[in-house]
Amino acid sequence: MNKPVLVSENLSKTYQDGKNNVVVFEDINFVLNAAEAVAIVGSSGSGKTTMLNLLAGLDRASLGSVAIDGQDWQSLTDAKRSKLRNRTLGFVYQFHHLLPEFSALENVMMPMLIAGVENKHARTKANTLLKDVGLGERINHRPSQLSGGERQRVAIARALANDPVCVLMDEPTGNLDEGTSKEIQQLIIALKKEKNMAFLIVTHDEKMLSWMDRAYRLSDKTLVPMAV
Repeated sequence: MNKPVLVSENLSKTYQDGKNNVVVFEDINFVLNAAEAVAIVGSSGSGKTTMLNLLAGLDRASLGSVAIDGQDWQSLTDAKRSKLRNRTLGFVYQFHHLLPEFSALENVMMPMLIAGVENKHARTKANTLLKDVGLGERINHRPSQLSGGERQRVAIARALANDPVCVLMDEPTGNLDEGTSKEIQQLIIALKKEKNMAFLIVTHDEKMLSWMDRAYRLSDKTLVPMAV
C-alpha cells in the first residue's frame, strides 16, 4: 500500500464576522496517499479553496491538524513552513499566477532557484519539464505570448520543479477547452504512475471524477465520499 503523504485530522476553519462565528467546515478527516489522484468537488462558496489553502499550509486551521510528508504544519514557524512547502508541494492555481516579466523557462526555474539549486541544473531540468508538458518549442515565450492552455501547462511544469510528494490543483482545467483538459488529464495520470506522485484536485467539474481514484463532495461543512 502506498504511504500517506497528506493527512488532516479533525480539521476545522471558522471566521469571525462581526460578533458571529462563521463555520466554513469542521472535523475534516482526510488521507491522500502516494500515487493517488483524489478530487474534492463542491459548489462555489462551499469552502474548497479555503480547504486547499489549509492543506497547503498557506493558512492556519482554527482546530485540528494537517501533516505533509509526516510533518505537522501547525507546529512550524512561517519560515519552516515556506521551506517545507517549497520542498514537498506543488501548487497549480486556476489562473496560473505566472510571473509576466519572465519566460516560461524562467518561471519553471524559479522554485528550484529558491530552493538553492544551481542555475545550470535548474535550467536543464526546467527545459526537460517543459518538453514533458509539450512546450519544448515555447520555452522562451513570456506568459502573454502563450495561450491559456499553454500557460496552465507551464504552471504544472513549475509545480513539478522540486519533485514534490504531492501536487495541489485548484480548478486546473476551469479555463481550458475540452481538448486541452484531456491533455492535462493524461499528463496527471502519467505523472502519478511514473513518479509515484499524489494529486489533490479541487474542482466543480464532475466530469473529472471518471479518472480519479477517489472523490469527495464538500457539502454542509463536511466531506462526503462520492462514487467514481
